[in-house]
Amino acid sequence: MAGLLDGVVVVDLTRALAGPHAGMTLGDLGARVIKVEHPQGGDDSRGWGPPFVGEPGAQESTYFLSCNRNKESVTADLKSADGKELLTRLVERADVLLENFRPGVLARLGFPTERLHELNPRLVVCSMTGFGHDGPEGSRAGYDQIAQGEAGLMSLTGPDPDEPTKVGVPIGDILTGMNGVIGILAALYERSRTGRGRVVRTSLLSSIVGVHAFQGARWTVAGEVPTALGNHHPSIAPYGLFHTADSPVQIAVGNQALWRAFAGLLGIAPDDPRFATNTERVTHRDELIGVIEERLRQDASEAWLARLAETGIPAGKVRTLDDVYGWEQTRSQGLLLEVEHETVGPITLPGSPLRFDDQAYSGDRDRHLPPPPLGRHTEDVRAWLGLADPAPDPTAS
Repeated sequence: MAGLLDGVVVVDLTRALAGPHAGMTLGDLGARVIKVEHPQGGDDSRGWGPPFVGEPGAQESTYFLSCNRNKESVTADLKSADGKELLTRLVERADVLLENFRPGVLARLGFPTERLHELNPRLVVCSMTGFGHDGPEGSRAGYDQIAQGEAGLMSLTGPDPDEPTKVGVPIGDILTGMNGVIGILAALYERSRTGRGRVVRTSLLSSIVGVHAFQGARWTVAGEVPTALGNHHPSIAPYGLFHTADSPVQIAVGNQALWRAFAGLLGIAPDDPRFATNTERVTHRDELIGVIEERLRQDASEAWLARLAETGIPAGKVRTLDDVYGWEQTRSQGLLLEVEHETVGPITLPGSPLRFDDQAYSGDRDRHLPPPPLGRHTEDVRAWLGLADPAPDPTAS
């Protein structure tokens, strides 16, 4: 199967997570993704661990493995004449270039936007930064946790306002990668009409602010500053995590009909003046949680989940990741990919969230490529570009 993006060539100059996640997504969709890495160590995330897997001397970081499948790895020093020539040839043949340097770095390497489009007017350039490519703080380095704090996400997350808490995954990086892909696909669609590429820009700051959703509007429209409420919804009640006799469950009572059914199941008077409407339930949330948990603690979580399902109340477990990946529903969605890594051997990776038509696997490929060892495809790509092998580095040991 060719894939929806078959024939699209992506040059991936990124490292860490935001850019690599975007490149991996494009690869999942069938694009040819050529990842250019520095010869000394490659992508920063190759060294991020433990955990590492593989034999000593040929170990791979699980962090790197998580976001670099369906790519080819080419090594080049972009400050050298040979590296600049390789990048020039790649740009001439590419459809997309991904970069997450600080603003101005690519230009100082000799590849400002004007030069890139001189080499290839059809090129779509996706530039990812920490805080935007301009503005008074556009030159700041971007790391996910810093951006989660600066962009307000940590102030909304955690048990209470005194304990700002990061999300358990680098969500700013992942959202930035996703937004990059959205912009790239839109630019490729425009190019199909105009024949010209353009620059797509996104950042950790914009990606996190872009998912503030109703919390953002609480401030911009209503003038309220949201704060962390732990595991309960600020505008809907009951909606959150509740404790049973053995383990917690999550329950979402999203409308008045569900409230009446839920109240009847737990033996709560649905027209109690404290709880009769959602507004009253939010106002008296702490009292409501106490009443609910008093009832729920009378039985175990599995028994309550069965009753809630039978009554039509949305509810669920709080699973650990080993449980998630062993769950048949996860497997049924093609969310685990088996690949054969040439130094590590067979590995299982979290899969793509996208499925098309009736495919039983995630992404848009019937065969996924393992994350590449550093420089694995240098010789093949240089031959494809018509470049001779570089002269040996006299300083190399």
